[in-house]
Amino acid sequence: MIRNFDDFCLWAYVLVDEVWPQIAPYCRRPGPAPVCSDPELVTMALVGECRGWDEETVLLSHWHEHRDLFPHQPERSRFNRRRRQLAGTINQIRRLLLATLDLAADHHCVLDSLPIPVIRFHLVPGGARSYWASHEARFGRVPSKKCTIFGYKLYLLTTLSGVILDFVLAPANVPELTVGVELLDAHTDLEVLGDKAFISAPLAAELRATNRIRLVTLPRRNALRQVPTAVRCTLNGARQIVETVNSQLTEQFRIEENHAQSFGGLCARLYTKLTAHTLCLCLTRLLGTASPLHIKALAFPKPN
Repeated sequence: MIRNFDDFCLWAYVLVDEVWPQIAPYCRRPGPAPVCSDPELVTMALVGECRGWDEETVLLSHWHEHRDLFPHQPERSRFNRRRRQLAGTINQIRRLLLATLDLAADHHCVLDSLPIPVIRFHLVPGGARSYWASHEARFGRVPSKKCTIFGYKLYLLTTLSGVILDFVLAPANVPELTVGVELLDAHTDLEVLGDKAFISAPLAAELRATNRIRLVTLPRRNALRQVPTAVRCTLNGARQIVETVNSQLTEQFRIEENHAQSFGGLCARLYTKLTAHTLCLCLTRLLGTASPLHIKALAFPKPN
């Protein structure tokens, strides 16, 4: 039972520490071991994302108030550098945690995307644009928000239980159908619900023949063939699952707010946020205290 913030930190550290032996051989570095161990630093990063502490200065200022939990805390630049070095490791933790979730075995999924702007629109003409453009950041339209961004889109493959199975980051101007097919090509035996951006009979047929994936999309309003109203309502209801996950990532994990100064830093932050989401789902299943789609109470438990 998680009753307070200390309990949440303890359970988070236990989950990270349990999978760490499978990762440790790939995290060796020259010189003496750091005083703040890698599992401790990763736990600090994950818990911080769950709490919405998505800037290093804010995160470390809060952790300074909890030295009883993590006595040895690195200074800001060292924390930032080590987290970027451990970015791939953090993503591997997410994959290992997924293996423990029976919810991840759900073969019914939803495919959707989130905008990831890297520069505020009025600042795009500045010098930072050339750096991000060298890492394939582009202008792209976000129809759901009726706006244009400069940056990327994050494509998510989410089960109907709210588990993020896979993701891919793509330039904002790449057609959604192209990226969606690329993401699905790494999977088999799925039934995937997509929005109108993923409508393509030839590509749907190819996915079904080569990957045994059934890509289901609602027809456009002006299409000659329409589905019954009951079916449309059922499919729209299923899409609410991914909308809930997107809302969690946007409001609690602030995934659309970019504080990174480099592409490596952006990837490290995205890996941390998505792993933190999976960590919370693992805790809800392990403790049996909440629905997988209501994870905010874990990171913000009521005081005793």
